[in-house]
Amino acid sequence: MSRRSDHKSGWSSRSIGSNWQHQFFYLAIKIGGRRAAYFVLYFVVAYYALFSRLARERAGHYVSRRFPEARGLKRLWHGYRMILNFGMVLIDRAVVGILGPDSFEVSLAGREQLLKIRDENRGMILMTAHVGCWQVAMSVLEFLERPVYMLMRQEDGDIDRHYFEHAGIECPYRVIDPTGYLGGTLEMLGVLKQGQVVSVMGDRLLGSDKSSCPVDFLGATATVPFSAYKIASASGAPIVIFFTRKSGPNSYEVEIARVIRVPELPGRESSTFTPYAQEFAEALEEVSRKHPYQFYNFHDMWAVEPPSIKQEGQE
Repeated sequence: MSRRSDHKSGWSSRSIGSNWQHQFFYLAIKIGGRRAAYFVLYFVVAYYALFSRLARERAGHYVSRRFPEARGLKRLWHGYRMILNFGMVLIDRAVVGILGPDSFEVSLAGREQLLKIRDENRGMILMTAHVGCWQVAMSVLEFLERPVYMLMRQEDGDIDRHYFEHAGIECPYRVIDPTGYLGGTLEMLGVLKQGQVVSVMGDRLLGSDKSSCPVDFLGATATVPFSAYKIASASGAPIVIFFTRKSGPNSYEVEIARVIRVPELPGRESSTFTPYAQEFAEALEEVSRKHPYQFYNFHDMWAVEPPSIKQEGQE
């Protein structure tokens, strides 16, 4: 969640928690494991839900769309549950790095389908969203036997750690910086041409608002990026939409929601690719309907004029 809300200076993805708070949870994990950290989390989230206007505001963007009839205490309760589940995901991410990947059971539905797409040798665009814990999803892709390149940018000074940072190992995927030349487009095209894998987030902009298009999401017009569909059109690589769901205290499920194949299309306008972005929005709405407290995009997707996004990464 963001530490700042000043749209004039750009939207930031840094954690609202302080460094000592993060360190406290890491210590709780080392001493008492996941359950000890969860126990503390209930009280910390209650504090933020009650006394942090910024936390309520960020959670409210989604809560007000997903639960439009909720008011007062009921809306506060929905926000509390959303932030609580997000906190559990952050703890789980740290647990994987501190205590090891065997701390969780991860199941993948669609393994054979992914292998068939891999064998087409057109490359593959894995599109996920701020649903569940995407790091868990990355951990089950080794069977593809292809390097994974991830479009991501972690903001300078962010104190959130990825699981591999906790474990003291090298990043298991190769990073493409969206703030680089042409937003990393040429690098992604090169990777796909070699039959390899690119992973992107489909629900939040990484850079210029010019790469966004409108879609219908939860009953209103939302803004999502369309660059991935343009790259799919140019490369012939299929887009595999997949989501991760926390299915139990120590288990996750990774599911392929749908596969989008974008034909070679003329033009670069957002309207050309909006129908494919809408397919993603429909898949995202389906999972948010089924699992309302596992969608963690705290950015206002429904802003009439999307704010300039400063340096975003994947939570």
